[in-house]
Amino acid sequence: MQSKVEVLNRIKTTGVVAVIRAERPDDLIDVSRALVQGGVCCVEITLTVPGAIRVIEEASLALGDDVVIGAGTVLDAETARAAILAGAGFVVSPAFRPAVVEVCRRYSIACMPGAMTPTEILAAWEAGADVVKVFPAGVGGPRFFKDIKGPFPEIELMPTGAVNLDTAPQFIRAGACAVGVGGELAGKAVIAARDFERISKSARAFVEVVRKARGLLT
Repeated sequence: MQSKVEVLNRIKTTGVVAVIRAERPDDLIDVSRALVQGGVCCVEITLTVPGAIRVIEEASLALGDDVVIGAGTVLDAETARAAILAGAGFVVSPAFRPAVVEVCRRYSIACMPGAMTPTEILAAWEAGADVVKVFPAGVGGPRFFKDIKGPFPEIELMPTGAVNLDTAPQFIRAGACAVGVGGELAGKAVIAARDFERISKSARAFVEVVRKARGLLT
């Protein structure tokens, strides 16, 4: 299993975290492989997926270091611990739950709690969050994100929600360390159709716009 430093470095270097929800959990390993083909190596499997803990364990074993598998929609410490023991390399929550951050720190696992207001963002960071997930990012958009980064330049922020190929580069230029992308990258219909080529293509497109926004491509 990769260290927390290695996991965070891969998230920030790639700049894209895939947020995956599916009706059939067995598809998620193939989806993860398709994402890797497109250059996205950080995959958040939400715990709204049936049998998500088992899927995290199976995906971690099957994919090894090719993919960093994370657990998403983690709402309590017990679930965070279960996901970590199953092999999750990072833990994401839609809200700031101090107990979840504490468990992640105990196991030295990257933690990305959700927050929206300046007070919530600062509280999550001071509690030990490695990255604060700004959610739902679509409420304020890139302009709100840029305004938030003003007083908090040292806080690593990742927008999730309403991130697409148009807004992703705007968030990156506004100071995001990465973007969380869900249905725009691998939606339920595409997963159900097992259109893995389309998923790889979407992944390549997101990686490219992030690199361009960072000035790494001309």
